[in-house]
Amino acid sequence: MPWPDPLFVPPFTQPVRGEVVLPGSKSLTNRALLLASLCTRPVTLTGALFSEDTRLMVAALRQMGLTIEADEAGGTLRVRDQERLGPAEPVDLFVGLAGTAARFLTALCAAAPHGTYRIDGVPQMRRRPMQPLLAALRELGAEIRCLEHEGYFPVEIRARGLNGGQVTLDASESSQLLSALIMVAPLARHEVEIQLTGEVRRPFVDMTAALMTQFGQPSPQWLSAEVISVWPQRSYDCPGDVYAVEPDATAASYFLALPLVTEGTLSLRGLNPPGRGLQGDTQFIRVMQEAGLAIEEQPGAIVASYRGDGRRGVGRDFREYSDTFLTLAAIAPLLEKATFISGIAHTRKQETDRVAGMAAELRRLGQDVEETEDSLEIHPQPLRSGQVIETYGDHRFAMSFGVLGCHDLHGDGRPWLGVRNPGCCAKTFPHFFELLEALRQKSLAR
Repeated sequence: MPWPDPLFVPPFTQPVRGEVVLPGSKSLTNRALLLASLCTRPVTLTGALFSEDTRLMVAALRQMGLTIEADEAGGTLRVRDQERLGPAEPVDLFVGLAGTAARFLTALCAAAPHGTYRIDGVPQMRRRPMQPLLAALRELGAEIRCLEHEGYFPVEIRARGLNGGQVTLDASESSQLLSALIMVAPLARHEVEIQLTGEVRRPFVDMTAALMTQFGQPSPQWLSAEVISVWPQRSYDCPGDVYAVEPDATAASYFLALPLVTEGTLSLRGLNPPGRGLQGDTQFIRVMQEAGLAIEEQPGAIVASYRGDGRRGVGRDFREYSDTFLTLAAIAPLLEKATFISGIAHTRKQETDRVAGMAAELRRLGQDVEETEDSLEIHPQPLRSGQVIETYGDHRFAMSFGVLGCHDLHGDGRPWLGVRNPGCCAKTFPHFFELLEALRQKSLAR
């Protein structure tokens, strides 16, 4: 449903109760779509996410010659006609602001046996880092031309496959650059050995490698902390022709925070505890435990409950699960004492400068915030009512502050916090505010 802009979030006047069915993981859906497109027979993805980012990925793959049958109600995507990958005529691919689609499709187009592809996105996407991936693909024999500014979209790729060999890659600004490269490396004519020149966040790379093995590839080999090797010429294959996408661990962060904000209990169906499943962002469960959340594992679910002994400030390095730092930062005004968040410098080059944006919006709410290039330190102060949060077109700002708005600041259910452009949640979680409102209504009916 269309929400007013700005949306003043209705607070919870009763503790949250109930169960949440999380959407499928965006990261896994887009990775699985790419790998399914490289299989030799049809593959069905179950539990897939239907959002702006995944729809952009599906649309681009269709333009590249694949048939993808979507059943949104059933949460399935069926990928077939993989032998048609690589149309005879040049195609224009639009990736919007979807970083995964942008990096993965660039690598896929470069590795394709033939075809001419022009890839572009919205103005914000044209500012996101692509140069390290473009340079590595060129080292492997790809013909890539930047149409406006070197190292940025739009680009034109004339595909002729990849040769293989040794390449260097700086994936410090986004692990997606390395994930994109290792997923297409098996298509090369020879072994691909990647020398990393900057620090890389391993959880998403390890997730990519694990997914590759689930699709029939040998796991990429870490020869050292800086060198990873991928062997070529083995086809992707999905055993049973069906792949089940895990629920989104990043989206789960908002519903892990909600019981802390409303002093309630919520069951998150299908969410894996840290160390199980493929997603590193499940580490946020431990962050919330430190802040005052009790976690109980039940068959097929995680149950999160406010312990009742206070909401405590947290000090954490978020480098390995940085998509969740905004969730903690947004609720930091409700926590006792200061919250310190580090390891987030690379998020300045995501959908927006997330560090500067979060500092600005917390200050708008009256908070004392110390900002460095790589960190935020938030000292809770009385919250200012009637403020409208700027989301910068970034879905994670909208959802994080949407959870903070559930706090009953005045004690009488009056909305006190506005969220501008709530529709930007469509990027990864189109029904976020509907789900939040359904939980609020359920809490009233108990």
